[in-house]
Amino acid sequence: MPLPAAPDRKPTVPARRQAAADLKANNELMIKGILCVLIGLGVVVSPYFITSPGMQSIVARSSLVGWFALVLGCAFIGLYVRRRMAASAKS
Repeated sequence: MPLPAAPDRKPTVPARRQAAADLKANNELMIKGILCVLIGLGVVVSPYFITSPGMQSIVARSSLVGWFALVLGCAFIGLYVRRRMAASAKS
């Protein structure tokens, strides 16, 4: 039995479904950005509030990870803002 022929054109996605998918992706990007910023701030600032010297040194040594999370979160938020501005300029 032969296989069916390949489709000639892409399937059409209704505009409402595509807009809903774009909105969901943008909202998830914003949530990821906020969470990364909060984690980064927590790791960078927490050594100043920890009273145990051993725990304070452990958290202070991981400050590079905190800065990375902070920068990554700011990048996610910046990308979210850029997408929102492009969407408002398009419509």
